[in-house]
Amino acid sequence: MDQQQRSSSRARSSARGVAGATARATSIGLGRLFGVEITVDWSVLVIFALITVNLGAGVFPEWHPSWSPALVWAMALGAAVLFLASVLAHELSHALVARTRGITVGRVTLFIFGGMAHMENEPPNPKSEFLMAIVGPITSIAIGAMATLGGWALGGETTMLLAGDDPAAAAAALGPGATLLLWLGPINIALGVFNLIPGFPLDGGRVLRSILWWSTGDLIKATRWASGVGQLFAWVLMGAGIVQFFDGELVNGLWLLLIGWFLNNAAKLSFQQLLVRRHLEDVPVERVMSTRVTTVSPDISVEQLVREYLLGGDQHAYPVVDERGGLAGIVTLEDVRRVPNASWSRTRVAQVMTPADRVATLGPEADAEAALEELARSDVDQIPIVDRNRVLGLVRRGDLVRWIALQPDSHSPAAR
Repeated sequence: MDQQQRSSSRARSSARGVAGATARATSIGLGRLFGVEITVDWSVLVIFALITVNLGAGVFPEWHPSWSPALVWAMALGAAVLFLASVLAHELSHALVARTRGITVGRVTLFIFGGMAHMENEPPNPKSEFLMAIVGPITSIAIGAMATLGGWALGGETTMLLAGDDPAAAAAALGPGATLLLWLGPINIALGVFNLIPGFPLDGGRVLRSILWWSTGDLIKATRWASGVGQLFAWVLMGAGIVQFFDGELVNGLWLLLIGWFLNNAAKLSFQQLLVRRHLEDVPVERVMSTRVTTVSPDISVEQLVREYLLGGDQHAYPVVDERGGLAGIVTLEDVRRVPNASWSRTRVAQVMTPADRVATLGPEADAEAALEELARSDVDQIPIVDRNRVLGLVRRGDLVRWIALQPDSHSPAAR
C-alpha cells in the first residue's frame, strides 16, 4: 500500500475516533464479548420502545387474539431484545473479521439506526475492507434464514397453511416460539438486504468503495464516488418518506425521512473528514502547535492557579512542571471545577492535576494527523508536545482547525 493510502487509512481511523469519543459520552457499557467492549447509546431506547409497542399493541394481538395481554407484551419485549441481539451479532461479525485482518476493534456501540464497530485502525487494502463490510449483511441474512427455518420447524404443519386461503387462522394457531422466530427471521433478512444497498456508509456502500478503491487505486476518488452514491440513495429514501407521509403513512414516512437524513449527513461527513485529514498528513506538529504556553508549578494552590492564571489568560489547560523543568502533569478547568471553592486555598495543584504518566503526549517529530488521532483516542482537547520530558508547546483541537482553515482550496484533494 502506498503512502497516500496509509495516510488516508490513518485519517479514517481518526475520524472514527472523534465520532467514537462523542458517542462514548452518551453510551452505557454492557461488558465485553470476544474481547470487544459492548456499549449502548441512549437512543436505542427509542427503537426498543417502537418495536415493543408496535408488536404489543398491534401485530401480535392481531395475529393471536386469544393470547392474554401478559403473553402478548412478554413476546413483544422478547422480540425487541432478540432484534437488538441480532444487530449486535451483525456488528460483532465486523469486529471478528477485522481481527483476522490485523485491525483492532475495541468497541461496538448500538444506537437508534443500528450499530457501529469502532475501528482503531482502518483496513489496509480493498480486500480487507470488502471482507469486513460484506460479513455484516451475510450475518444478518444467515440469522434471518436460521430463525425462519426454526419457526417453520416449530410451527410444523401449521406453517404450511400460512400461504393458504386463511393465513390469519394459521398465524393464530402458531405457538409463541414459532411466532417469535417467524417475525425475527424476515426482519433480519430485510436488515441484511438493506445494508447491501450501495449507499455509503452502509455496508453495501463500503463494499462499493472497496471495489472502486481496487479498480482505481485511489482511495480519495473511491470515497468521493461512494459518498455521492450514498447521498443519492439518502435523497431517494427521503423522497419516498415524503410520499408516504402525504399518503397517510405518517410513521413510516417520518421514519424514512429520518433514516435518509441520517445517511445523507453521514455520507457527506465521511468524505469531508477524509479531506480534512489530508490537510494534516505529513505536517509536522511543531508547525501547528501553540508555543506560547504558560506552565505552572505543582506546589501552587488552586486559588492561585485560578486568580493568576485561569482568570488572566485564555489557556484552559496548563502543563505542570517540576523544579527541574520536567513535565509533572497537566491541570485543566475541569480539574478545578471538582474542587469546592472553600477548599481552593488549601488544595495544591499537585493534588488535582492529571499525573504525567496518565497524560497523552507527542514528540516534536510527530505529524499533525497523529496529533488529531491521539486527541480522539484520549478524548482530550489538548496534548503536550514534549522533547526529553521538556514541554515545547500544546497542540489543541482549535490549532488544527485554524491550520485547516488557512489552507487554500487549491490544496484540497478534491481540486487536484
